[in-house]
Amino acid sequence: MADRRARAHGLQAADRQAKARRHPRRMPRGLDSSRLWGLPDPAQLGAVERRFECGIRNVVVELEAREAHAFFEGSGWLEKPESYHREPPPLVTPALRWRRSLGFSFEHLSFESGYEPHPDEPGRERWLSYALNREAHAWVLRHADPSRPWLICIHGYGMGIPAVDLSAFEARRLHHELGLNVLCPVLPLHGPRKLGFRSGDGFLNGDFLDTVHAEAQAMWDLRRQLSWLRGNGATQIGVYGLSLGGYTTALLVGLDPGLACAIAGIPATDFTRLVARLAPHATLREVERLGLDWSVLRELLSVVSPLHLAPRIERDRLSIFGGTADHLVPADQVRDLWKHWGEPRIAWYAGSHLSFGREPQVRFLVDDALRHGGLVPER
Repeated sequence: MADRRARAHGLQAADRQAKARRHPRRMPRGLDSSRLWGLPDPAQLGAVERRFECGIRNVVVELEAREAHAFFEGSGWLEKPESYHREPPPLVTPALRWRRSLGFSFEHLSFESGYEPHPDEPGRERWLSYALNREAHAWVLRHADPSRPWLICIHGYGMGIPAVDLSAFEARRLHHELGLNVLCPVLPLHGPRKLGFRSGDGFLNGDFLDTVHAEAQAMWDLRRQLSWLRGNGATQIGVYGLSLGGYTTALLVGLDPGLACAIAGIPATDFTRLVARLAPHATLREVERLGLDWSVLRELLSVVSPLHLAPRIERDRLSIFGGTADHLVPADQVRDLWKHWGEPRIAWYAGSHLSFGREPQVRFLVDDALRHGGLVPER
């Protein structure tokens, strides 16, 4: 009898354990083991840490911007923005290898950029820590005759991927139908130079010195690539940019007098005004809370602003297009560059930021600009 009771008790205990394994007891809602032991909720702790880190980062950005403004002013760069940009060494022997991407065959050009911010310049060490950004890249379509006219096509924000860049500029048409050599440079922090998950992360993320250094390095890399083209027999070189590439095109026009033509497509021209217009309200409140003066930030960015450098090529070699329904780069930004450039030829289309490729006015203006620049023959 005792043995039967013991066996029954044992079976009941085993059954209870099996049920416990199949149906574990849940904590009451809102209660977890960390609270039972008097520890902070890990999720709340993570949120506190993120807010603390964000606050520290915002303070660093504020202090860095103020320090940089004083440094730039003392160096004379705010008075003469062109003096901020140093002459880079010529590019002699970049690496070139054939690649294929989604039906495009092209040469992948790469070289060590060699760009460094000025000694003691705020943000210098952080910028130099971006290892992948130290190597410059470009996609190249060229004919056997290197002396044929070249068109440098500068991509927009978030691009820097071969098939995307070559498609956006209709590179096949430029190369095969119009007979041009084409070079598509990859902007800093984009494509194979990116920092984060997305191409372009860090270029316009609120670290104002990173934005300055990104555009300064873009100028350095582009001027080195121009030296390589000219060193290999190129005599006629035009430049064509879209969006952020339009901004970069306009800035390059203020530094290189030897360009045959320049086309600024849907160009942003004032980063601070763009941020003030498009940034979330929480970001704008944080800027106000920190006491950051928009005029200080605008002056800081003036060293890489196309509106602070006079164009170094004739007005009849300059062209602009913009969209009247563009909510990303509004019409006033496009008009500002048009006025700064002395009101050159301009085309407006009734479309959005991304509809330019379907607009006949854009195709007509691009072809007309290439003819005026002598890159393609007159009809």
